[in-house]
Amino acid sequence: MLVMNNASLHIPVLLEETLNALLIEDGEFYIDATFGLGGYSKAILQKNNCKVLAIDRDPEAEIIAAQFKKDFKNRFFFINGNFSEIVKFVKMLEIETVAGITFDLGVSSPQLDQGNRGFSFRLDGPLDMRMSKKGATAEEFINQVEEDTLANIIYELGDEVFSRRIAKNIVRERSAQSITSTAQLASIVRNCVPKINHKIHPATKTFQAIRMYLNDEISELEHGLIAAEKILKPNGMLTVVSFHSIEDRIIKKFFLKCAKNSPTSRYLPDLTYSAHSLKIITKKPILPSEEEILRNKRSRSAKLRVATRTFSPSLYGEVA
Repeated sequence: MLVMNNASLHIPVLLEETLNALLIEDGEFYIDATFGLGGYSKAILQKNNCKVLAIDRDPEAEIIAAQFKKDFKNRFFFINGNFSEIVKFVKMLEIETVAGITFDLGVSSPQLDQGNRGFSFRLDGPLDMRMSKKGATAEEFINQVEEDTLANIIYELGDEVFSRRIAKNIVRERSAQSITSTAQLASIVRNCVPKINHKIHPATKTFQAIRMYLNDEISELEHGLIAAEKILKPNGMLTVVSFHSIEDRIIKKFFLKCAKNSPTSRYLPDLTYSAHSLKIITKKPILPSEEEILRNKRSRSAKLRVATRTFSPSLYGEVA
């Protein structure tokens, strides 16, 4: 279970850069779409006399949120749900304008550091990996999925070049004995990846791919970005911290599509761009400093992209 003591162990990534990008002002409403242990929410609320709606699909985040409600009272609101439904939540709470939205797409520290959640390849535990604790577990998936499908998932969502070898060995191992623990799966993967390739833990990419597939993270991200573009007020800020190239490509592509320099229309007259809904602030992503990486190794792959909402209509339809 998520406990308050874990809050001291959680270090928000690119926090100062995110706060500076959000341009936090008194009286405005901000959304922390990935609450976790509340690092970003707390910093936003302490920055100025503003309000925050925090969202997290993990039901255990409600424990931390309960303390925030006591500390910040009517300035803090929490919803246990998917950030792809931001529009619904904003309407439900009758929030009139949103001045900034932040996404931190990394897996939260308690999920990684508690073996019983099944996310960690370093700590033994049941194969779970469900952020919302709903739906099929990683154990059910691993022991039922077809070999070709598994190989494709590991390759496409994990960028794992040894995906076919890994999938083949998983299927072979489960035919003799069901795969039920993270240590068991990590061991199978480790034996498939040559030691020369062990710059990171050999199971990193496979665990990432399975987690992303089970939690439908790509679709969530795409719909979350669309929702953010819809509800941000003009000059509202959108900040997104990603941790691997798949997420970063999606964010970059989305920003370009919504901005004036969309690659799908760059050869057309300028009049085509009159309805661009985002202005890109970061031509290149902001990366963590060497000092931050030394303090927090998990920040080493982080990238922050920032855009601001224009006065043009949403590309995806206005909020009804």
